Amino acid sequence: MVDEAELPYLRRCLELAGEALDAGDEPFGSVLVGADGAVLAEDRNRIAGGDRTRHPEFELARWAAARLSPEERAGATVYTSGEHCPMCAAAHAWVGLGRIVYVASSAQLVSWLAELGVPAAPVRPLPVHEVAPGVTVAGPVPELEAEIRELHRRCHAPRPRREG
Repeated sequence: MVDEAELPYLRRCLELAGEALDAGDEPFGSVLVGADGAVLAEDRNRIAGGDRTRHPEFELARWAAARLSPEERAGATVYTSGEHCPMCAAAHAWVGLGRIVYVASSAQLVSWLAELGVPAAPVRPLPVHEVAPGVTVAGPVPELEAEIRELHRRCHAPRPRREG
């Protein structure tokens, strides 16, 4: 269950996803929040440079492993625009981060991308609980789904051909 007080963190994730899209990347954004509600770190997708592992959730897991105690990591929440992929879910669990809250599920994203004609990813889109069964997960968040879906549509929509 997602509390009303958590929506600003999720809205920030959507802003970061928009920043990623504006930078020529796929629209994903994530925020790491401590047990006290303080934003500890945030990131956006950075895969456009060729390193397809530069997901924000993976970067936040690495950031937390380097800077937070095991207790601080366990008390933290990762808010994100989309459910963690298997790579990010594994990193989250191995680092010992707490809860995950996402706007759109992997199943939703796969459906949206299929509608847009985007080829399937090379990794199966497993739900977080199948990769990291001990992690508490909340989502999707229906009131924000349309916004992230639109960002993915903009990212993958056919671009008009330039005459010239």
